[in-house]
Amino acid sequence: MKTFKRIAAGILSAALLLGLTSCAGASQGSAKKGLKILETPYTVEDYAMAINKDNDGLKNAIDQALKELTDDGTIPAIIQKYIPVEGAQAQSGKGSASESTYPEFTTIESGKLIMATNAFFPPYEYYEGDQVVGIDPEIAKAVADKLGLELVIEDVEFDSIIAGVQAGKYDIGCAGMTVTEDRLKSVNFSTPYATGIQSIIVMEDSEITDLDKLLDGSYKVGVQSGTTGDIYMTDDVGEDRIERFAKGNDAVIALQSGKIDAVVIDNEPAKAFVAAANK
Repeated sequence: MKTFKRIAAGILSAALLLGLTSCAGASQGSAKKGLKILETPYTVEDYAMAINKDNDGLKNAIDQALKELTDDGTIPAIIQKYIPVEGAQAQSGKGSASESTYPEFTTIESGKLIMATNAFFPPYEYYEGDQVVGIDPEIAKAVADKLGLELVIEDVEFDSIIAGVQAGKYDIGCAGMTVTEDRLKSVNFSTPYATGIQSIIVMEDSEITDLDKLLDGSYKVGVQSGTTGDIYMTDDVGEDRIERFAKGNDAVIALQSGKIDAVVIDNEPAKAFVAAANK
């Protein structure tokens, strides 16, 4: 499986190069050392909503709503809003001309859809003032509207989301959540609604120039605890080379201070963190 991931990443790297927008580092002559994202992605993966295994009705209703929101252009428009693709034609959600009939379902609180997220993962979820915004909240709000529910967002630690959904504390987990075999032991997932790329952040003068160099060396890798970056990198390089952080930005700060050699995280947050660090 890991061999396939590495081959697939290599094949896809050229096609994804435009998406892996380079973030400029410090200008020549500056003493400041900047950050960069390696051109070759680590993995490519689908994002979906985690749902309690005992709530098939809610899963079926959410799957139907996601399909309708994709077909009418709402979800593509939300993603394009936050992750503009150069040359892509802007889309706008057409909405539904008539009300749909959904499978019977239950939620933890009547009339509400409680969503667990970790709001430090831009552009999927982040704060504007005291409000959680981003791709996931907008898609979840569109789904809740379809189902006649009020969306309630709970900001929690990322690695507590699956356990919370499994325990019936939250209706859904929506946080750039990748479907993995291990997570499927605890929860169900909706149909995927977005594709994510796990990228590698290094210092601009790093000797780590590609994925193979990172994996084959003895470098320390920073990850956000509980994410697929954490899961896959631990599997690939071993526990002794992993440093875990509660937030992705904390890992980036550790990279800048020389405590670790690289950070593996989703490409869109990676671009935001690198752009902020290189200002």
